[in-house]
Amino acid sequence: MGDNAYAHVPVMAGRIAALLLPALAGPTPGGRPPVLIDATLGRGGHARAFLDAVPGLLLIGIDADAAAIEAGEALAARYPGRVTVAHAFYDRIAEIAADAGHRRVQGILFDLGVSSPQLDDASRGFAYSQDAPLDMRMDQSAGLTAERVVNTYPVPDLTRVLFEYGEEKFARRIAEAIARERAREPIAGTLRLSAIVKDAIPAPARRTGGNPAKRTFQALRIEVNDELGALRRALPAALDLLAPGGRFAALAYHSLEDRLVKRELTERTADKTPPGIPLRAGDPAAGRPKFRLLTRGAERPGDEELAANPRSASARLRAAERLGEAR
Repeated sequence: MGDNAYAHVPVMAGRIAALLLPALAGPTPGGRPPVLIDATLGRGGHARAFLDAVPGLLLIGIDADAAAIEAGEALAARYPGRVTVAHAFYDRIAEIAADAGHRRVQGILFDLGVSSPQLDDASRGFAYSQDAPLDMRMDQSAGLTAERVVNTYPVPDLTRVLFEYGEEKFARRIAEAIARERAREPIAGTLRLSAIVKDAIPAPARRTGGNPAKRTFQALRIEVNDELGALRRALPAALDLLAPGGRFAALAYHSLEDRLVKRELTERTADKTPPGIPLRAGDPAAGRPKFRLLTRGAERPGDEELAANPRSASARLRAAERLGEAR
């Protein structure tokens, strides 16, 4: 989530606004206010921009992080009667929308991954360059921490996590090195884990690709927060919530997230009408796509944004619109 309201504007903010605003600015059935769900509220940078741009807009902000919920409550005070905040993971999106009284919404935004404030807060244990307890929980009331994964997972399970979620080709070597080290003394801090990972990777492979612990830390964070499982559950639920004419946008920061978004959008935009069978007027177009893509492939940040915010480098943006009658 490339979102630190105090240091820089959110990632690809202008492009996201251009993609979602057409769905939020027009009339809705019965003249009701348009609704936007920001499924990853963060510090509210994207949300604030939409609230300012669309005076009647209602916003539902979802986040598992307690600090983000505090920012959301400040946003609710600044825009009275327009903001609902839910402390949850985004796979509860349908339940949260229903609780707020909305069966259909006009816009949904996912800005995935870990936020800049989380990375910058060393005590959270997301960063491999500053010493901190191995925590990595987005929801700090959850039970599973990175320390527990590192110290209790058997070597085959640890290997699977590092390989699948970190795309780490030295996963087995790293898992075995972790097992040897934790047998001597439990691994409690980020710098010790980072050193173990570095030593486990062959020297030639350490010379390229940035910090050698990066993939291991990503894998542990995804495992601790069940990020891919939550996203796999959330995407279909989110798309089902969109009213006709409603729009969806997702910013992903690594290939595993982006692959899930791409797969779901490809499924929803595919024409499954059997070939050679003409549809008569009035026939239900069961096989026709319910969505159309608004982006060609994954869009990336421009050079200017990359220079201003290097953390945006891995961002991939995809968007789609629900087909049908006007909102």
